[in-house]
Amino acid sequence: MSWSIGKSIIRKEAFEKVTGAAKYTDDYSTKEMLHIKLVVSSHAHAKIKEIDTTKAREVPGVRAIILGQPFPLTGEEISDRPPIAFEKVRYHGEPLAAVIADDPVQAKKAAELVEVTYEVLPVVNSPKEALDPNAPLIHENLATYEKIEHVYPEPDTNIADHTKIRKGNMEQGWKESDVTVEANFSFGPSDHIAMETRCVIAEIKPDGVVVFSSATQSPYMIKKLMSDYFDLVEGKIIVKTPLVGGGFGGKVAVQLELIAYMATLAVGGRPVKLLNTREEDMITSPVHIGLDAKIKLGATNDGRLTAAEIQYLFDTGAYSDKGATISRAAAVTCTGPYKLENIWCDSLCIYTNHPYATAYRGFSHSELLFVFERAMDMLAQKLKIDPLEFREKNAFLPGHTTPTQIRLNESTVGNLPKCIDQLKQLMNWNEGQVLQVNDRKIKAKGISCIWKTSTIDSEASSGVVLTFNADGSINILSGVVEIGTGTKTVLAQLLAEKLRMDINKIYVKMEIDTQTTPEHWKTVASRGTLMAGRALLKAADDAIDQLKDIASRVLMCSPDDLEVGNEMVYVRDEPDTFIHVKNICHGYKYPNGYSIGAQIIGRGNYTLRHLTHLEHKTGIGKPGPEYSVGAQGVEIEFDTRDYTYKILNAYSVLDIGKILNNKSAQGQVMGAMSMGLNFGSSETFVFSEDGKILNPRLRTYVPFRYGDHPEYFVHFIETPHIDGPYGARGVGEHGLIGMPAALANSLSIAAGVDLNKLPLTPEFIWKEKKAVE
Repeated sequence: MSWSIGKSIIRKEAFEKVTGAAKYTDDYSTKEMLHIKLVVSSHAHAKIKEIDTTKAREVPGVRAIILGQPFPLTGEEISDRPPIAFEKVRYHGEPLAAVIADDPVQAKKAAELVEVTYEVLPVVNSPKEALDPNAPLIHENLATYEKIEHVYPEPDTNIADHTKIRKGNMEQGWKESDVTVEANFSFGPSDHIAMETRCVIAEIKPDGVVVFSSATQSPYMIKKLMSDYFDLVEGKIIVKTPLVGGGFGGKVAVQLELIAYMATLAVGGRPVKLLNTREEDMITSPVHIGLDAKIKLGATNDGRLTAAEIQYLFDTGAYSDKGATISRAAAVTCTGPYKLENIWCDSLCIYTNHPYATAYRGFSHSELLFVFERAMDMLAQKLKIDPLEFREKNAFLPGHTTPTQIRLNESTVGNLPKCIDQLKQLMNWNEGQVLQVNDRKIKAKGISCIWKTSTIDSEASSGVVLTFNADGSINILSGVVEIGTGTKTVLAQLLAEKLRMDINKIYVKMEIDTQTTPEHWKTVASRGTLMAGRALLKAADDAIDQLKDIASRVLMCSPDDLEVGNEMVYVRDEPDTFIHVKNICHGYKYPNGYSIGAQIIGRGNYTLRHLTHLEHKTGIGKPGPEYSVGAQGVEIEFDTRDYTYKILNAYSVLDIGKILNNKSAQGQVMGAMSMGLNFGSSETFVFSEDGKILNPRLRTYVPFRYGDHPEYFVHFIETPHIDGPYGARGVGEHGLIGMPAALANSLSIAAGVDLNKLPLTPEFIWKEKKAVE
């Protein structure tokens, strides 16, 4: 009998959220708190000649104005970014100054009075432009920046990093190819548009302790980087994170915290708050990466893939931040979930004069799969093979090797053919890919296969502490940030299953405090359940050992004879001989007054094993623990007269190992599918020729509105991942990954033209159709 696993348990924080009682970072204020307003650049690339703050300082309530300094330079892989621009701005919206005042209105008024004189410079508006030999250099001092060991910037260019994948023999691969396709692909940067904009509060206590409250996915990274950048004692940095109103990768970056620290330092340590407006959140803080790509793909006449030559040019924007890691992650899984023995891939992180990029849900996988899955459809069409059959024929199977030459097994890759077969049934694929509705409209179906691994730091770890209350209930302390994924509820389910107890007697601390909560590297990469789940199971084992130790002395037997379950510790083959957990979890007192034991505190931690860096010349290495696979589809109704379309149905069949919480998993996948369809259909920044963003607000940056959503169909395959808690795989990102490609494939079939650029607006489809005609 399952106590909790597989059941749709209501989330632990649900009541707070649905009643509106939940508190987020901006909900916390104090009387002495000051407020920060940023002055941002009106140009995408310019020298800063002068910043005049005279008028701003005269505004009542202004306490300080801080400007950019040459140091510290920040960045997790390449230290290339000043927290506030110094001498030069590199993107439209970059912070130039920060005004600290008594209230937000005063700060805003003063910020508007700061006068900046620029010398405008030529703009780099795309990765392709950035590689032009005559392109302006965005970072003239790239050679002098500090960097970590396994990143490869190329001085005197706009290349921040270059990852190479070299597998097999390309000459042999092309010889075996009867049919090839070549194509170019692109999409621009876009935004995460989390419901809660980024916000941080900072203060310096009289004893020198620096306290942050931040809407972040990486509180422990804030602690580490603040110590590195400002030479602070790490033990005197405390980061608190309440509930976070959506992150999607956008709240991984450490940006506003740096400015907030500089601000509180400027006003004697008083608490300061920096809250992004929606416009600032879209263009001043980091964004979703863009891409220019080209691919050549080969196959035999009977549909066997033979060779792939790929170039991914990722638009990291003005600074490298996570762009280098994203471009590396794309190289790792560059070909999608297919068996390919001959691969040549160059994945580059390219500086442009766009807002700089950070993580985005799926971390390069939806981006690279848009390219590769479109090429797969184009090749299938040229071979006159059904696109689903083509994918099934080339599906990655246990025993095959990845582009980084790691051999996978059933546990580490799952079952892609089973996903494809299930998708075929769900979509009624055999009835045809195109169906006529009337003389004007047609229905069309497009598909995409997916896979994903997590290229996180090899030393990334997670810790969990369990503390028992006197009534036998348990508190879970974990550094996982609750960003809306329900991971902390899943932790409670894992513990309820392990101890065979009522989940309502398990309490989870939602807020993070880095001083008291055990560390979890970052809440990213669909790794929360794997890493924190494994740590929790170790902590549970630790607690069980302690309970058995005390119970054995009360029941007069060996600890090896005991089991824990149903809130009791009992003799394995004599279950009527037991003691209640509540009677020993804070120690046990004998009738004569003697006492043994004390409060049970279980602890556990987990680090991913055997992960390696990539070998620079070939890309050989093991960057992630397992590869999750799936198949996705989209059905659209397309108007052949005006090129408008409606997305009718969207499908996901994902191999997620063991389902831990069915409704939560369904909800995660549906939300991710929605994001993927938005990314594919409408979301993008519109840049002017001089690099300015023309649509930095939700009236002009257009995600789905009410009524735009299709019907979502989500099915799961369960191939256990042996290392996962109870066999589970991550699921937080996977619903997004194949949606842009599936949408593009359906519309390309409907319109009768290859659509290789996102977003897929009716205007773009019309232009492509007219160009062909």
